[in-house]
Amino acid sequence: MIPLATAFSTSVPSSIPDPANPSATHSIYHHALASQVLYNLQYQHDWTSLRIHTHSPSDSARLLPRPLLSGLPPQRVYVHPDEQVEMLTRGIREQDVAVEREWVLPTHLKEKWSLRRFAEVFDAVGKVPPDVDKDGGPESVGEVKGGVGSRRGGKRALLATVADDSTVVYYVVHDGIVKPRQN
Repeated sequence: MIPLATAFSTSVPSSIPDPANPSATHSIYHHALASQVLYNLQYQHDWTSLRIHTHSPSDSARLLPRPLLSGLPPQRVYVHPDEQVEMLTRGIREQDVAVEREWVLPTHLKEKWSLRRFAEVFDAVGKVPPDVDKDGGPESVGEVKGGVGSRRGGKRALLATVADDSTVVYYVVHDGIVKPRQN
């Protein structure tokens, strides 16, 4: 068993709340919630390149409504309905398409979310989470085969809902209306 302090030592954001200036960043509770979801994604679901974001990628001076995560899942989380049709038509398997970096919104089961709160989150983030590799350049996620794989549709995030027993459930949430998938 890894001690809790050791497990999160490399994942804790650099902007730890300053008690003298509470408006400078998010609450310790929100950072702990984000760290718990990060740990779950990394060790239970095999995500890689996980990051905690505290500021808007489009405006580094703008604080996000709460810490968000981004990372690379081991397989695609969502396939847009138009892309699904194209993949079926061209005989492309889902395993042949590169994974996409995803936003993750950590929440607790007892929190009440409104459309306004979701809109605040989506307004503060870009369509695709930013990332850089160790050398400071754009991260390469893999080869996209057959022209399929570029992100389609509007903004989306995985809503990570943590229960009191530490169970985490994930839902895909979109900014706006999305055409249903073909079955």
